[in-house]
This record gives sequence, structure tokens and C-alpha cells, in this order.
Amino acid sequence: MLDQAKNILKNYFGYSQFRAGQEQIIENILTGNDTVGIMPTGGGKSITYQVPALVLEGITLVISPLISLMKDQVDALEQAGISAAYINSSLSSSEISERMDEAASGDIKLLYLAPERLESQLFLNELLTLPVSLVAIDEAHCISQWGHDFRPSYLRIQTLFHKFKKKPVVLALTATATPQVREDICQTLNIPEQYTVITGFERSNLSFTLIKGQDRDKYLMNYLKQNESEAGIIYAATRKNVEQLFEKLQKAGITAGKYHAGMSNDERNREQEKFLNDEISVMVATNAFGMGIDKSNVRYTIHYQVPKNMESYYQEAGRAGRDGLPSECILVFSEQDVQLQRYLIDQSESISHKQNELEKLQFMREYCYTEKCLQGFIMNYFGDRDIKPCGRCSNCLDERVSVDVTRDAQMVLSCIIRMNERFGKTMVAQVLTGSSNKKVSEFGFNKLTTFGLLKDRSVKEVSEFIDYLTSEQFIGVTGGQFPLLFVTDKGKSVLKGNSKVNRKETIQVIEVVKADGLFEKLRSLRKEIAAAEGVPPFVIFSDLTLRDMCAKLPVTLDNMGEVKGVGAQKLEKYGKPFSEKIQEYLQEHPEHEPIVEIVQAPPKKKKNAGTENSYLESYDKFMAGETIKDISIERDLSVNTIENHIIRSVEEGKSLNWEEIWTKDQENEIEEAVLKTGTDFLKPIKDLLPPEISYFMIKLWLVKNKAGQTL
Repeated sequence: MLDQAKNILKNYFGYSQFRAGQEQIIENILTGNDTVGIMPTGGGKSITYQVPALVLEGITLVISPLISLMKDQVDALEQAGISAAYINSSLSSSEISERMDEAASGDIKLLYLAPERLESQLFLNELLTLPVSLVAIDEAHCISQWGHDFRPSYLRIQTLFHKFKKKPVVLALTATATPQVREDICQTLNIPEQYTVITGFERSNLSFTLIKGQDRDKYLMNYLKQNESEAGIIYAATRKNVEQLFEKLQKAGITAGKYHAGMSNDERNREQEKFLNDEISVMVATNAFGMGIDKSNVRYTIHYQVPKNMESYYQEAGRAGRDGLPSECILVFSEQDVQLQRYLIDQSESISHKQNELEKLQFMREYCYTEKCLQGFIMNYFGDRDIKPCGRCSNCLDERVSVDVTRDAQMVLSCIIRMNERFGKTMVAQVLTGSSNKKVSEFGFNKLTTFGLLKDRSVKEVSEFIDYLTSEQFIGVTGGQFPLLFVTDKGKSVLKGNSKVNRKETIQVIEVVKADGLFEKLRSLRKEIAAAEGVPPFVIFSDLTLRDMCAKLPVTLDNMGEVKGVGAQKLEKYGKPFSEKIQEYLQEHPEHEPIVEIVQAPPKKKKNAGTENSYLESYDKFMAGETIKDISIERDLSVNTIENHIIRSVEEGKSLNWEEIWTKDQENEIEEAVLKTGTDFLKPIKDLLPPEISYFMIKLWLVKNKAGQTL
């Protein structure tokens, strides 16, 4: 049965091997063992029940609280040629009856349900007549009262299994479960701990960045400008924060959407559809957004404020890079945001719930202050113990130079004390900059010795510096709706001259994805096809699949079938337009070089590629007198790939008969062009040369010249 599952993975989903944990979970299911699967967001949880659904007889029920996710997954399954449907509150009674009839007649293999559906005895009676072989519970942490998103409706699921004539296999899945929550899931569902599969919580394609003591709006605007063509989500703590930030982006000319619980259902759905369909690239939202979003090509998430707990943060941050491509997760930290979250938690009437949430918030705060690996901190929180520095996060990569700002810090700390530690950041900054604000004079602060000490700076600059001192715990912030500043013991040590304050340079914005012309062409084609079919673009092909096309350059349908994520159904529907687009691009841009293939698992071998020394096979054939075009046809590889094989061979010391590559005059022409343009880019060199001198010849000249070879 496992071999059958592997064939399904390839034929329907376009992948030749399972990711970590998937095969073990599927094997458990196919042998009839109830299982708990703990896999990070983007780790491929859905495959663990979608593949068995096609192996097992009958129907697979998928219980999920996320209406939009149901629709996205059903769309994706139908695109792959798999019959699926969902039943939730968005459907009419007649539509629900029609889908239940289809399920009863065997026309549907996967049926998605919201847990609240099980509260209807009438619906439950009808459900129990279906031949259900597998029940998959998504977001299984909702079962646990110790989880960050407990839902009472989930507790009713456990009674469902035993009401069927034949108990189905049960699979519980989640991405964010501490050891305590995992134990709770196993006990509630009566699943032996030995059938818990944990793949680890590391997301190797994500880089985590912590921004402290910087102007958050300035950083944000620079980041969005640098990555304007990529999709991203910006999370804010409250509806008010979302609205304010949305207005700032609109004024800055950034096309963005907004999403929060204060909007109507129609408004939220409209904004969500725009984001899913790539009509807008930025979504500003509270944590109400994203739980049900299966959009795989989100390249970054930015937390504009600190989330209330690590579970929420990792789940929200993990919505970036679901396709496995490099993506960035940024948290902009301010101590005042911790106080805001504390204030929101204090509104709870349950003492035990409040205490639990405050403990979780403290872990979140410690994350913002740690100097260790950020990814490692997260993994440790979720119970991973064998942790090594990730080498990607802002702490691991921090090589910034520190500047001594002790004198400025003493001015700020002294001012706070002289104001009796009874005011907030703005008032302190106004006093230090010598503001003529009426309240400053009413309180007599214009007579303080610290008044105007930093008058050469703006209130915004001083406020930013106060944020930095707060983030480094020289300044503390009281709780409540209107937080006040006070000097900590660490700050008092600075005032006494016993310790210094060193501030690092600001973290610079990076471009999360390297631009690639072919990728943009394929992305545009994907969007056109998706619009015509009425589905989100990522349902047609993920960014990972498009990137793999850019790496493999498939110009035939056979080649296209070797691309990750291109199953039989999609190959038949979309293989031709995408291979033609690649062929067209390569004709227009003969200088194009394949981008580096990015994979999570070991790379697949190309068709007819042979061993690791496959490139030498191309070199040997070329030296035996075969043309590059003939080798390309014979080996079922692109011309560009064969040329790169030969170039690599020469780089490693293999010889060529240079007189068969170019004439002496042509070699001199290339040399003259290189002297004029330099070697940074190939196109300027090509523009100075006659048409018969190809990019292949230019590349070989550069390799030969570097190696010091002579005719």
C-alpha cells in the first residue's frame, strides 16, 4: 500500500518523495493506527491525509475550523484531478444536501467539515451513513485547554468516531503544540503516544529577524519598497492599529488590503480574495487573518507589534514560505507593546486563564531579549532539545558595529527621574528636545536642568532612542492603558557611571527574493490562467514549482514532467503553455542562466542525467565530435544545460580544442569587448560583438582567461 501511496504522490501531486514525517504518518494510517502528527506550518500536513484518502476505500473526513482554507484546498485538489467538497456555513441547505448525496454515491473522496457541523443531530445521523475510513482533525491543538486557541466544539469530535458502524482511523494534526498540549491531544483522542510523529519545529527556509530600538515606520516603508513585488502579511495587535497602519501605507502609495474582526464578512472576503489572487501584495491584519489561508507564496510576515504568545507568533510567522522557498519573518519589538498585550490579557475574568496567558507572554518577551539563535529559542519552547544555531536569523548573523552612547543615555535617564517617573515617552522626548508644548511649561519641566539637552534632535529621534533604551532594559514601562517610564536598576548603574551603553547600527532592509526575468514571466502567465479559471494563482502552480522550472528550463512536456509539483493532470492542462513561455524567453534572452535550484529534500536527478558526474558525459560526447544540439536531444536536456556541462568541465581543468570553438580573430574580438565593458554582466559584452559570437563562446573565453590557458 505504501508503494501505491508513492505513485499517488507522483501522479497527482508531482513529487517523487515524501517530506520528513509524511511517510511515517501515512504508513501508520494505512496499517490502521490512529496517529498524532506534529509538523510545522508548511511542512506538508495535508499530504498525510490526502494521499491515504486515495488509497483507502470510502471517504476521508477532514475536520477544520477554517472556511477559507477548505475552499483553497478543495480548489487545489480539483486542479490535481481529485474529487473533493466542503460543507460549512457558507452553503445553503440545498447545496449541503447535494454534496452529501455526492458523498453517499461515492463521487467524493475527501469531505471537509467545520466542527460545529457535528452539533446538528440531523446532520450527524446522515454523516454516520457514509463509508468513512479516515477522519483527519486539522488544527488539533484546539482540543487542548492548554492550547493557545482552545475551542469547545473540538471536544465533541472524540465522540464521533465510535458512532460509526466501523471505527475509522483517526489522524490529529497541528503545527504548534507544546509537550503539554501534545499530551492533552493524545489523552483526549485516546491515541497511544508511540503513534505521535514529530518532525521537529525548525523551518529551514525561514530567517527570523528582530528589530529593536529603530523607527518601526521607517523600517517598514523601506522594507515594503525593497520587496514590492512579493506577497507579505503585516500583523498588528488591534483593529485600531490595523486601520492606522493601513492609512499610512495608502498615503505612501503602497497598494495594501486590511482585515480585522470589525469589518463585515463581505468586506473581509473581498480583501482576502484580492490577496489570494495577487491583486494586492500586502495585507495588514490582526491575528484574525491567515488561519485559513493556504496561500503558498507569502514571502514575508512582519509583526508590527509583539504577539501575545509564542504559539500565535510561530503560527502567524510560519505563513511565510509555505512552498519551501526562502522567506523572512520579522518582529518589530517595543516594550510598550508588551504592556499593551498585558492590558488585553488583564481583561479576562478567568484567573487561571489570565495566569496562563501572562506566563506565555513572558516567554514572548524573553524571545525579544535573547541574544541566542532566534530559531533555536522557538524550537526549545516547543520541546526540541537537539538544537544548533540556525545561521540565518538576525542574532546569528549580527556583525554590526557598536557605538558608545552612554552620555546620551544618561541625559534621558536623568530626565525621567527629574520628571518623577510619572510620564510617558512622548512627554520625556519633548522635554529633552526643548519643546514649547504648553503642557511642558504647565508642569514646569522647562525649568529642569535636562530641558533642551537634546535640542539638536527631533522628538521622533529621541523617542526612537528611548525605545532602544527600553528594549535593552535600561528603562522600564509600567502596565495599564497609559504606560509610564521608569529607570531600572540596570539604568541606575549607567547613571552612576558604573556601566556603559553601546548601541549597534540599525538593521538594514534586505531583498528577500532575487529578481529573475523568467520567473516574472512565468508568474504573469500563472496569474492569467488563474484568472481565467477563477482560482488563486498558487493553486495553478506554487512559487517553488515556478522556481524549479527556472532551474530546469523544461522546453518539452517530458522535461516539464520532471518539475516538482507538476502531476499528470497539471502536466496535461498547463505543461504546454509554460514550456512554450520558457522556450520563448530563452530565445529572447540567450544569456539567461538557470537560477540555483532550491530544495528542502535531496534534489531529484533529471531524466537521463545519470550519475553525479553527468556533466562529464556531455563533455565526452562533445569532445567526440557531437554537436551541442545533438547531445541535447540525445540526453533529453536543454541546450543551455549541455553548454553549462561543458563550461563546468573546463572550469575543473578539462581541455578543449579552442580552434574548434572560435577563430583567432573572434577570440581577439571577445577580449576587446571585455576590456571595454568589464566582466560583471554578459549582455554588454554580447552587444559589442557580431551575432555569430554566442554567449557560450563568451562564457568559455571568460573561463579560459581566468584559468590562464593559451592556444
